[in-house]
Amino acid sequence: MHIEFEQALNQWVSQQSFNLREASRFSPAEFREGVQWLVINDQEDMAQALADAGLALYPQSEDILAIASLLAMTRQDWPLAIELLQDLVTLQQDEVQPTTCVMLARALACNLDLAQAREVLDQALRIWPFDDTLLQEKHAMLGVQDVMPAPSMHN
Repeated sequence: MHIEFEQALNQWVSQQSFNLREASRFSPAEFREGVQWLVINDQEDMAQALADAGLALYPQSEDILAIASLLAMTRQDWPLAIELLQDLVTLQQDEVQPTTCVMLARALACNLDLAQAREVLDQALRIWPFDDTLLQEKHAMLGVQDVMPAPSMHN
């Protein structure tokens, strides 16, 4: 992490707030590293605030979308994780990675949208038919389907 950013981050943590205009001088990669550092140091609320600031400043940054979606997943905020991961997939287009697809599928499954989670994996497997991570996730997803109760029909 760049020393200037680390100093600013330490100041923000001690003040429990930060100035968005001051923060705008830092790169998306520095924001990503800052969020990681804050999480490691049990400053999850500040990590969320920094991720939100990063999203406000750099809404099309892969670094910011990736770290913010991981943070949303650790906080079990499935709708936000899904939104951010879908934005990342859209941004990456043909460069999307299998791991991104797995994370999106997991967030969808945790949000109880198994059909959409399976569709994400099926689409990814059409691109990478022999990717072990995707194949394992698809297999795990089928196992989840077997233990999920069937939806009840109410009139």
